[in-house]
Amino acid sequence: MINKSRLENLTNEVWKGAIKLRGKFKAKDYPSVILPMIMIRRIECVLEEHRTKFKAMIIDKDHSFAKENIKALYEQDAEKGKEKELTLSKRIKQYEKAKLHFYNTTNWTLKSILADSSTLVESNFRDFLNGFSDKIEEIIDKFEYRQVVTKMVKEKRLSEIIQLVAEEDFSPKRLSNIEMGYVYENLLQRFSQDDAKDTGEHFTPREIIRIMVDLMEIDFEPESSKKSISLYDPACGTGGMLSIAKEHLIDKAKTPKGIANTEQLVLLNGQELLSQNYAVCKADMLLKGETGGNITNGNSLIPHIESIEDDGDQHAGETFDYMISNPPFGVDWSPYKEHVLKLKTSRYQAGISPSNDGALLFLLSMIEKMKPQSKGGSKIAILFNGSPLSNGDATQGESEIRRSILENDLLDTIVMMPDQMFYNTGIYTYIWLLNNNKPTHKKDHVLIINAREQFEKEPKSFGNKRNRITNKNRQWIHQQFTHWETNEYCKKFHATDFAFHKVKVTFWQEDENGEPMWITEDFSKQINNANMKKAFELFGDFTVSLKVNELDFEINIDGSTAFETLVAQLLREQVTTLKDLKLNEIKKWLKSQTKSATYYHRHYIIDNEYIPFDRTTSDKTAYINAFLAKEIDYQIVNWQEYEQLGYEILPNKYFYKYQEPESSDVLIEQFWKLEAEATQLLNEIKAL
Repeated sequence: MINKSRLENLTNEVWKGAIKLRGKFKAKDYPSVILPMIMIRRIECVLEEHRTKFKAMIIDKDHSFAKENIKALYEQDAEKGKEKELTLSKRIKQYEKAKLHFYNTTNWTLKSILADSSTLVESNFRDFLNGFSDKIEEIIDKFEYRQVVTKMVKEKRLSEIIQLVAEEDFSPKRLSNIEMGYVYENLLQRFSQDDAKDTGEHFTPREIIRIMVDLMEIDFEPESSKKSISLYDPACGTGGMLSIAKEHLIDKAKTPKGIANTEQLVLLNGQELLSQNYAVCKADMLLKGETGGNITNGNSLIPHIESIEDDGDQHAGETFDYMISNPPFGVDWSPYKEHVLKLKTSRYQAGISPSNDGALLFLLSMIEKMKPQSKGGSKIAILFNGSPLSNGDATQGESEIRRSILENDLLDTIVMMPDQMFYNTGIYTYIWLLNNNKPTHKKDHVLIINAREQFEKEPKSFGNKRNRITNKNRQWIHQQFTHWETNEYCKKFHATDFAFHKVKVTFWQEDENGEPMWITEDFSKQINNANMKKAFELFGDFTVSLKVNELDFEINIDGSTAFETLVAQLLREQVTTLKDLKLNEIKKWLKSQTKSATYYHRHYIIDNEYIPFDRTTSDKTAYINAFLAKEIDYQIVNWQEYEQLGYEILPNKYFYKYQEPESSDVLIEQFWKLEAEATQLLNEIKAL
């Protein structure tokens, strides 16, 4: 069980040390200055544990570890021209390099760097950094930490920052990977809490990740499975989702063999855009010995091609068994819009969401990576805010994406989660479960689970995180999902229940007496036969006030004679120079003159009506006519349906319960009670 108070205290210790940097570094710079140093110390603690083990095994000369390769005990003595036995420290270093996935070739530690001359701290620390193996080297480069060291030296803070963590015990014995993740993420959210509000980067609570893993019902038996399974996250951040998903499976193992089997066969894959988060994720995976998967750095939403300078989706063309993600809420993808549009006819052919919210683009990226049904299919668990549920009108990108998902029967379940579950925001969130190989009883249907009340209050708030989900709550949610039946907290829908017709309706407006209304307005279109004919088809008879140069005409349009013919006849009667011309000649002359017009016609309204789709009706036209007749009291001129059905999901509406408001008598009584309390407070203030 995680001791959150202990972790909060450790976070506070580091935070108090960090805020001493004020004046030299801004709070937004803390992540690039301090967090990499914490990661380096964590790596050092892991190496120190291994070195202690190597030392004990080497000292025990009868130990099989010490007998593996007798030649490894010696090195060439250049002065005497013969071999000499390696020192203990060199043998430990040799085994460190040979046996571990990462190592450091120097004898430096953060503590020993500080113990040496203060004038040599920078050179010794850089030597220490340069001694790391390639995998750690990449992490340091992604942090751009050598450049940061230069800045720390300039501000005369390098020793102080090393001292902040040099003797801190970040070893796995004291802090498991999950606990270290808590400390790291708590610090990161403190350092960048203002930015997080803008970027939508909210760290996912462990209990929500576990629910998402539960709901995917991963088909893997730790003790007996022989086939590997792959997990993928296109916005993996510091790797929390992938790590917790695997730890959740490891927890189900009953024997050391089951644990080892899970560690070997569950392969973690992901991509992260921010280099700093990627570096943390890579370091975490490395420390855990995760070598079977593939964590990459780049933008999952764009193609990875030579013509684009930025690294794109490096998992394109791959498929995965299970995918889990909490993509950034409201991420703005306009800076790389032209790159996203390169996938418009492939990955994003279902639709493209607005450039100020790329959440659904992440989902489309995951859907593209689903295995076909013939190979077992794939499952997706993704966490969204409310926007992807209903933003976007019919034929617009978000609605079109929902239409594709629902019409292809990919959506399995949506779980409505409690609010105040995140460190940096109190918003409500929703877990979407997708499955392209749904069992028969789920075909063409979607379950929505209302888990809003499934929480307990945190004993101590973590930022905006004031609620927590207990094991009991998790079990309740999973039980509802397993039963997959309608009840007070669950509603089952056919996929088309979320569909609607969007219809553009034109109808006559009436006055307060129910009489037809007439209005005069400018004729804004080109003044010609075609446009006047269209107006007549819409309004019936109407009157045009036409001005040609300085001449004014009143023309009644009844459909019997073409408009330009009527004008030409009037011009020939009133303009002396036109009397002897033929009508076609007058029409030709008219086109070159300055004209303006207003027209007096019946007042009409054009509005959009949203009509629920009814899959039981065989006559769509009759159904829409009946609906419009019921909803619109005025005479309908015409209606036109948009070319595609719209789709929206409104969970709050489905579970809405009407509560009758308090009676006026009760409200008045409450008002006077408050009035009395206010009067008493004012009297107390006056008496002071």
